[in-house]
Amino acid sequence: MTHKSWHLDRRSFLRGSGVACALPFFEGMTPRLTKTTGAPKRIAFVYFPNGVSLPDEKDEAFAQWRWFPHGDGTEYRFTKVLASLEPFRKDLTILGGLSHPLSRELLGHLAGDTWLTAGDVRGDRYKNTISVDQVAARVLRKHTRYPFLALSTDGGVGYKSRVATLSFDQSGRPIPSENRQRSIFERYFSAGGKSSLEARRASIERGKRIVDLVLEDSKSLRRRLGKRDVTKLDEFLASLESVEEQIERNETWLDIPMKDVDTSRLDLDPDPRKDPTAYLRATYELMALALETDLTRVMTFQTGREDGMGFADQFPRLAVGVARGHHTISHDSHAGHWEQWGRYDTWHAEQFAHFVRRLTELEDEHGRILDNTLVLYGSCCSTTHNARNYPLVLAGGSKLGLKHGSYRKYDEATPLSNLFVAMLGAVGVPVPSFADSKGTLPELFA
Repeated sequence: MTHKSWHLDRRSFLRGSGVACALPFFEGMTPRLTKTTGAPKRIAFVYFPNGVSLPDEKDEAFAQWRWFPHGDGTEYRFTKVLASLEPFRKDLTILGGLSHPLSRELLGHLAGDTWLTAGDVRGDRYKNTISVDQVAARVLRKHTRYPFLALSTDGGVGYKSRVATLSFDQSGRPIPSENRQRSIFERYFSAGGKSSLEARRASIERGKRIVDLVLEDSKSLRRRLGKRDVTKLDEFLASLESVEEQIERNETWLDIPMKDVDTSRLDLDPDPRKDPTAYLRATYELMALALETDLTRVMTFQTGREDGMGFADQFPRLAVGVARGHHTISHDSHAGHWEQWGRYDTWHAEQFAHFVRRLTELEDEHGRILDNTLVLYGSCCSTTHNARNYPLVLAGGSKLGLKHGSYRKYDEATPLSNLFVAMLGAVGVPVPSFADSKGTLPELFA
């Protein structure tokens, strides 16, 4: 396409009085940008713990509190639980029956560690593997300031079988997640905060020298260590290499301005112990902002830990007035527990629907953010401790080949990893297999 005189470079500036101001997106930028870079392809994963409400479909008193829809195919009918997703029916698919073969016999809470890995955590083995988001990040990281964002309500990594993160590195080690919205915003979105360009450059240089010195010193230290300490040193150096890589990335992106966006919707100090709706929505807003600014193209968000751990176990009481913890609700057997559980599942779905809505409202030069983004929402339990028939919603990606609008039911011959292989291929990360995959899902991906 010939470059017209009115076509603008996306990194054009307004200059005056020694100040350079980045321009927002204009339609005149479209031909040049589309030609040179193409549309960004993004992937995100959102997890909720403890399974979902699944009363019998024939139970007239409580059937409307069943998480999965009634019917199947394109004629399915949402129950009350997922009704908030009805406006986005053409942009999503409900998936039933999928699970990880190595996790099917596990106590459901243990399976949460494997949602994005399909790893083997049975018994004392605990051989977890790389998570699918990290496979995507290894390829997509070259396009953005940050390779990925790992977010959760609790932060950190938790502990084995009760992790507080969805992301695992190449060796199967958990990657710490972040949970404080103000810290996340100031770290990732301020591009150095209030410090001057010179100060940030000097900080980067200091960091680089520290990394170089530690790496040099490690060579002599290794010779004096025992086998187990050498393993610990290797783990430390692997972490250090990640730091060094980010230092190099910071240097590369230092002179590139952040995209000018509206941050007026952000609440950076929500308290999850007082207002869980504000807390989850604040994180979803940050995620939407990260996608809009192309800060990263890979994200995970764990909305709560398994087995009653952490802040989120009290969300039912705070959000919908149910005087029981989330984990307790999942074990209740009294007549009304399906409604209590279903009301809480409904609240969770409404928060996710808010995120999907934001991705339909936000646009870049290629159209709606949602159309070039895949978002998987779900859990590693169907109900209580059953690590089968995972409740899953796949949203977005209309420009990535998705054929949406159905409730698709699978049997256990199809592992969840087939979906991961298909998702990776759709966002430009083709892999022959992932974990225990047996192929893809051609009926869902064109």
